[in-house]
Amino acid sequence: MANNDQSLCRQFAKIIGGQPGFAGGKCVATITRSEIKETILGKKFIVTTSFSFESKNKRSGRALCVGRIALLQKEVQPFISAIRDQKIKVSSVHNEWLFENPRLIYVNIESVEKPLTFAIKVKRALRATNGKR
Repeated sequence: MANNDQSLCRQFAKIIGGQPGFAGGKCVATITRSEIKETILGKKFIVTTSFSFESKNKRSGRALCVGRIALLQKEVQPFISAIRDQKIKVSSVHNEWLFENPRLIYVNIESVEKPLTFAIKVKRALRATNGKR
């Protein structure tokens, strides 16, 4: 990944409030939801949420931007409403685990736009879930 893309990735992660990283040629920002004390089959489980961008167009600066957000049930509707209001597509809403406590719902989102614009929109939607992120 080019140096300017690494800088862009750090900015992307900083806006979202996550840790930047690179996987398979794409920028990934990961947020650990340490406030959620999650267990699966009675064992501790670390809850993470991730956002990424890839396939950036050099001329327009637009890229494929996606996210996989782990939410508590009470956070799902506020997040979905906030993300849709900003014209980001919700591509799936599902649970991934059985026997987890508390119940987690995963929301996948997708958009083609400038990564920093996407990051700002995501930050707004995350704030809508609990008002403090």
